[in-house]
Amino acid sequence: MEEKKLDLNSIIGFVLIFGILIWIMYQNKPSEATIAADKAKKEQLAKASATKAKVLEAKILATPTAVVAGDSTQLVKLQKTLGGFAYSASLPSAKNDFTTIENEVVKLKIANKGGYIVEATLKNFEKFKKGSGQLVELIKDNNTNLNVQLHTSDNRTLNTKDLYFEPTLTKVGEDQILSMKLKAGANEFLEYKYILKPNDYMIGFDLRSQGLNKVLNTAKPLDMEWSMKTYRNEKSIAYENRYTEVYFEHEEGKIDYVGQGQDKKEDSEKATYVAFKQHFFTSILLTNKPFGSAKLQSNNLVNDEAIDTTFTKQFKANIPLAFDNGELDYKMSWYFGPTDYKILKSYDKNLEKVISLGWGIFGWINKFIFIPLFGFLSSYISYGIAIIIFTILIKIAMSPITFKSFLSQAKMKVLRPEITELGEKFKKDPMKKQQETMKLYNKAGVNPMAGCIPALIQIPFMYASFQFFPSAFELRQKSFLWADDLSSFDEVIKLPFHVPLYGDHISLFPVLASIAIFFYMKMTSGDQQMAAPQQDGMPDMAKMMKMMIYISPIMMLFFFNSYGAGLSLYNFISNLITIGIMIVIKRYFIDSDKIHAQIQENKLKEPKKQGKFQQKLQQVMEQAEAEKAKSKKK
Repeated sequence: MEEKKLDLNSIIGFVLIFGILIWIMYQNKPSEATIAADKAKKEQLAKASATKAKVLEAKILATPTAVVAGDSTQLVKLQKTLGGFAYSASLPSAKNDFTTIENEVVKLKIANKGGYIVEATLKNFEKFKKGSGQLVELIKDNNTNLNVQLHTSDNRTLNTKDLYFEPTLTKVGEDQILSMKLKAGANEFLEYKYILKPNDYMIGFDLRSQGLNKVLNTAKPLDMEWSMKTYRNEKSIAYENRYTEVYFEHEEGKIDYVGQGQDKKEDSEKATYVAFKQHFFTSILLTNKPFGSAKLQSNNLVNDEAIDTTFTKQFKANIPLAFDNGELDYKMSWYFGPTDYKILKSYDKNLEKVISLGWGIFGWINKFIFIPLFGFLSSYISYGIAIIIFTILIKIAMSPITFKSFLSQAKMKVLRPEITELGEKFKKDPMKKQQETMKLYNKAGVNPMAGCIPALIQIPFMYASFQFFPSAFELRQKSFLWADDLSSFDEVIKLPFHVPLYGDHISLFPVLASIAIFFYMKMTSGDQQMAAPQQDGMPDMAKMMKMMIYISPIMMLFFFNSYGAGLSLYNFISNLITIGIMIVIKRYFIDSDKIHAQIQENKLKEPKKQGKFQQKLQQVMEQAEAEKAKSKKK
């Protein structure tokens, strides 16, 4: 069979046909003028359609009864445009109007457009300082937004913040109930229900739908977004911002937070509340039915304290709302109120956990000692005096530990000459020197760790105070002596310049606390040096202690200058009391001669059985000595 081949004539034919097709396409290409005319025509039609839709919507808003009763064709067209929620646009409430509900402590203003709270004012608290006349407003001037994205069955997306709700305010007993309905028909709606009880910061918030399963796509959850730019309410924006962050409860009682800084994000599974916590005021959304996977975000808005003086943080929470049998049904609550431990704990919903009291033992000290004790004292006396009495009681309770520490230092001071002698005797054998020193301690009945353990026991109380005083809402705007607000810095001199790490003011309580710690360290440094013999190869302890005498007060001066005056007052009184206790113990309870005689008497007795720590240390040193001897033989 003859094989078919592509000859030259065929190739020429294909080229000619291809060229003719290109020429035809070129000849039929529309001119630039034609393209411009078509584009202008399309834009004109689009503008005409938009204008017609706006006129139609305005007509419906202006004459709702006529439209609903007679112009059903136009209403159907508008319903298609608005995804079935045109019914709300035909109601008298479809205008920028507001409904106000209030009780003794909070005042709320709810907008028809969007159906959410556009103003939340706390009636018993003032901004910045007492007597300013400016009430704390957690929500105002569009700093917050609540929006639910509605996905319609015809693949449209509507935002509730752009749609109008119909308000109905009723009263049941002393409770005010405000129903905000976004209607898609007479019996088809999305409802926000606000329930305000007397003298309560907690507002009931029910979110439910009725008859929307034909209008909305219920196959997936709706997206609810709650966002807020938190207003500055305190004198020091930096101090306030340090304690402003997002907290949330999830997975059956676990508390977590998003963190400080820029673009901080966290995902929360089964969240039961989300708190936009400020230093002394908090906005919380709670739910009885846990949310799905909520996405939380925080951004710091204070980059320059001299310029960024209005807002502290930008918070955002994206929360999924799941359908149940084609409808939404969430029993929720809003809390707009003070970050007060007692008030938050009274709701029995774990809300007090948004206040950072420290983890582990630090939190226990605050919850079971500091908060009850200070609460009891401050209920009878002024807050400044309460801090002083509180400090005295804490230091008296710790005085036995302080006594043991000083007694241990005194014993070590008496043994110093003998320890120094051992150091000279076994100068070339450090291991032997350590062994003999341990034997001396054991014979004399002295525990070298006895001075360290009391100091370690006091550290948790010191750290707990650093968490307690900045979180004590009771101190807000309470004055004492020259400090007009114990929760903020006690400025006595305003500097005409800014000192890095220090600020543009001088606070007096930190200055007094620094002076007190200077004298305390000056008085104790000599005993500590005498109690701590020089070790070969170790830094000169005398020089280090001498440096710390000056470094510690300076560090305190810089660190506390912008902190709350209550904490500085506590540290000042604490150091004064410690100095006083130390003087009393040294003068009336510690006699170096008696201690020396007791030590000498102990040496004549049978050595005390070593503790487990000493035994272990002795074994380690003996093993090291044996290894050293073995290596020398080799």
